[in-house]
Amino acid sequence: MKQGGKIYLDANVYDAAKSRLRLVFENFQKICVAFSGGKDSTVLLHLAVEVAREMGRLPVDAMLIDLEGQYAATMAHVRTMFDMPEVRGWWICLPINLRNASSVEHPYWCAWESGREQDWIRPMPEHPRVVSDQGFFPFYRYRMEFEEFVPAFNEWFAEGGSAAFLVGIRADESLHRYKSVKTSATVKKCAWAPPGGEAVQWSAKNRAKSRAVSFFPIYDWRFEDIWRYIHDGSHDYNRLYDWMYLTGMPFSEMRICQPYGDDQRKGLDLFHKIEPETWFRIVQRVEGANYAAHYARQKMLGYKGGVGLPPAFSSWQQYSEFLLRTIPEHLRSVYERRITVFRDWWAEHGYPPGKWPDAAMPRDAKAAGRRRLPSWRRVAISLLKQDMGKSLSFGFCAEDTSSILSKIEQYRSL
Repeated sequence: MKQGGKIYLDANVYDAAKSRLRLVFENFQKICVAFSGGKDSTVLLHLAVEVAREMGRLPVDAMLIDLEGQYAATMAHVRTMFDMPEVRGWWICLPINLRNASSVEHPYWCAWESGREQDWIRPMPEHPRVVSDQGFFPFYRYRMEFEEFVPAFNEWFAEGGSAAFLVGIRADESLHRYKSVKTSATVKKCAWAPPGGEAVQWSAKNRAKSRAVSFFPIYDWRFEDIWRYIHDGSHDYNRLYDWMYLTGMPFSEMRICQPYGDDQRKGLDLFHKIEPETWFRIVQRVEGANYAAHYARQKMLGYKGGVGLPPAFSSWQQYSEFLLRTIPEHLRSVYERRITVFRDWWAEHGYPPGKWPDAAMPRDAKAAGRRRLPSWRRVAISLLKQDMGKSLSFGFCAEDTSSILSKIEQYRSL
């Protein structure tokens, strides 16, 4: 049955997920669960253990990148899961560079940074599955980016053949995730296909020749399916969700992730409510964390949707130029370059700056038959959010990150 763009099968999500996992286990010798300690990856790991037990494929590998500045409740759950004899964990505690949207002067911070052990939010975990030796992985380099480490680990794990990585992405969580799975397998350039079979829609590879294939076996599970499975099976889960519920947090915002990112910083205010001792260490460790906890949800940082032009400025372009001048020099050049790329791309697609509406709103983009339009308001919002151009459709850039970090070190040495 098809409804609202979704096709409903004559099977429940539990049976469908296990059927998908069996297909993966039948075609891959190396299988690893991408584990975060959150509800979705927890359920996926439990399911993988079930199928592996049925097929005589225990233990199941699971990879966790420990970001240091996380809830104690999350790490307690990680320990419980990695203590399971059916799980072979990769508990990675290496100096990894992370986005810090809490500070405009320090837009990145390093988890488990060498030489700052006395400032760490918590001691290095003691567990047989912890990897803290910086020479353990041949691909690792000091302060490499999170976005670089994950695909590099995947390729390393797949060495000598191919490997499947099970990822707990659910289409129900966001429109972006829904679209990533909804896209037809015949359209996806890097969808995996079993020998002699059709391409699998709930799969993806970073690139066509990659030896690592990502699978999303629980993509069609809903929020209530996750918790029904945990309850009915009496499975262990992250008790942080109980505390989140007690604080009144909406279900849609209950995420276990790096808490200092551009979107994630909106939940920083929960730390001092749920784990005040952890919060005390975070304020000392991460630049701007206390500031972000107080103001990350406010209009002054570009949120709440209804950000208005301050009365002191006559246009959003003027306001953008003012905001750009307030950014520290070592970051200003990055924003200037990204704004230039943004401007030039739209100029090539029929919207030179002279045609930009000063404050394009969603209804204007819809009228033009586009999802978004360029405007000086978009530029200003990106500068207000201090999101390194994310609002302008920019993602991770190793070149910019290296440049920023080198300049920060230069200033420290003065």
